[in-house]
Parts: sequence; structure tokens; C-alpha cells
Amino acid sequence: MLFANLLVLAFSGGEAGGPLDVNPGVILWTVVTFIFLMLILKKLAWKPILNTLSERENFIKESLERAENAKKEAEKLISDNKVSMLKAEEESRKIVEQGRDYAEKLKIQMLEESKAQAKKMIDDASNEIERKNLEAFNNLKEQVADIAIKSAEKILRENLDKEKQTKLVNKYLDDLSKN
Repeated sequence: MLFANLLVLAFSGGEAGGPLDVNPGVILWTVVTFIFLMLILKKLAWKPILNTLSERENFIKESLERAENAKKEAEKLISDNKVSMLKAEEESRKIVEQGRDYAEKLKIQMLEESKAQAKKMIDDASNEIERKNLEAFNNLKEQVADIAIKSAEKILRENLDKEKQTKLVNKYLDDLSKN
């Protein structure tokens, strides 16, 4: 189509020397030169240009794929970090809860130990008081027996001997302690 238009312009005629003057020889050589240049460019430059464009296209595709992969990895890392943060928060809650439970158990244990120790001290004191009372009672009993023996000995020195008097007083004190 272009060639046909060029031929029409070449043979349409016009004034010689004007800017719109059509010269068929120049047109023919221009067309031949253009076709020759196109063939040379096709043979020599077209393949390297297409190869360069293809390489550039492949590079861009690979770059986009790498960017997409990097985006997916970043999203995965973000989701993993969120999961890790949730786990860490849960673990920290558990640790705090365990600390509270431990403190509560320790408090209860200390209270129980204090109560047990106080009860033991009270029991020990009660036992000591009871033992001292029994000891004092026995001492008092012996003293009363000695006083009674000495008194009775003075009164009945002639009728009874000391051994019989001791048995008699001990028997009397045993009767008193049973009541």
C-alpha cells in the first residue's frame, strides 16, 4: 500500500524544483534504499534487538516472580511472628498464673506450718505444765507424807515403828489421790 502511494506520487508530476515536486528517480532510489536498509536491519539488528527485548522481558518476569516470592515469604514471616507473639503472650500469662498459684500455695503452706508450729508449742507448753503440776503434786505428796510421818511419829512414837507409819500414810495419800 505504501509502495502504491509512492508510485502515484512519483508519476503525478508537478513543478520542477519545488518542495512538493515529485521526482520518480529519487522516489525509486529512496524506496530501494529503504527496503535494502530494512533487509540489512532484519538480518543484522532485528534478532539482537528481539533477543535483548526477550532477555529484558524474562528478567522482568523473574524479578516479578522473585518479588512475589519475597512478598509471600514476608507475609509468611509476618503470620509466623503473629503466631509466635500469641504463643509468647499465652506463655507469659501461664507464667504469671503459675507464679500467682505458687505464691498462693506458698502462703497457704506457710500459714499451715505456722499454725502447726503454734499448736505444737501450745501442746508442748500444756504437756510441760501438766508434767510440772504432776511433779509438784508428787513433791507435795512426799512433803505431806513426811510431815504426817513426823507428826505421827512424835505422837505415836511408842506404839508404831517408822516403816509401818510410812505404809499407813502412803495408803492414806493414795486413797486421797484416787478421790
